Amino acid sequence: MKRQWRFPPSLTAETDLTPTLESVIATVRSHHPDAGAGQLERAYAEASVWHAGQRRRSGDPYVTHCLAVAAIVAELRMPPPVVCAALLHDVEDTACPPRRIADQLGQEVADLIAAVRTAEVSAYPQTGKGTMLASDAAAPSWETAVLAIRLADRLHNMRTIAFVAHPRQLLNARETLDVFAPAASAAGLETVGRELQDLASAVLQPAMSSYVVSGRLLAVVTLLLPSQQRARWQAEWSADLAVHTTRHARTCFTLHVLLGAPRLSITLRRPFRRDRR
Repeated sequence: MKRQWRFPPSLTAETDLTPTLESVIATVRSHHPDAGAGQLERAYAEASVWHAGQRRRSGDPYVTHCLAVAAIVAELRMPPPVVCAALLHDVEDTACPPRRIADQLGQEVADLIAAVRTAEVSAYPQTGKGTMLASDAAAPSWETAVLAIRLADRLHNMRTIAFVAHPRQLLNARETLDVFAPAASAAGLETVGRELQDLASAVLQPAMSSYVVSGRLLAVVTLLLPSQQRARWQAEWSADLAVHTTRHARTCFTLHVLLGAPRLSITLRRPFRRDRR
């Protein structure tokens, strides 16, 4: 039977609430009652030091992203070392000395961070049978732990994608839809997979809908034209619309047609007169 993982509303919905270290520790202890807070506190301290002064595109301190990823991983019932690696998953982008994490938090955490940096989500089997996370989360396999962090990182990045430049939004959304969402579903993370799919579709849908809306609007405009001319002009406008690949270009073209439609209608309705010599 495929295991279903569910998040509380505060972690699945887009909110202004940033998880705290205390809430992450509480979540870990709810799944692992014997877990101590010391390792998690040290991991957060390291993340705070090495990401100090860094900001996300939203303007939030970068450590808020680390906490959010750790909160998601904790909700996946991962043990403390995996949650610590989630807190520090981007530490290699800082000035942190290579051996420091292993010395402070253990080799397992350091190795997990390194694996997260190099793992390809597309390399995981996408059988749809929920086999990847079927093992007991108290002792997850290496692949399970790495995949959980990668998916949590992508999930929080998709939740905050509004702050990313539009071309990058489209690339990330397409990759999420093609790779990350299927990987989550195949791993038995149906809730994560659905949210990733919904977030990615929300980014991609406006570009698709603008084409549909423009096409329908142009079809309505043809009603201003003589009935015998409508099919011809609708075909021409549709062909021209298809050439424009961006929403801005389609909008400009549609406005141009709208502004010119009354004059075109008058011209087409004028009786044809031969030139007299």
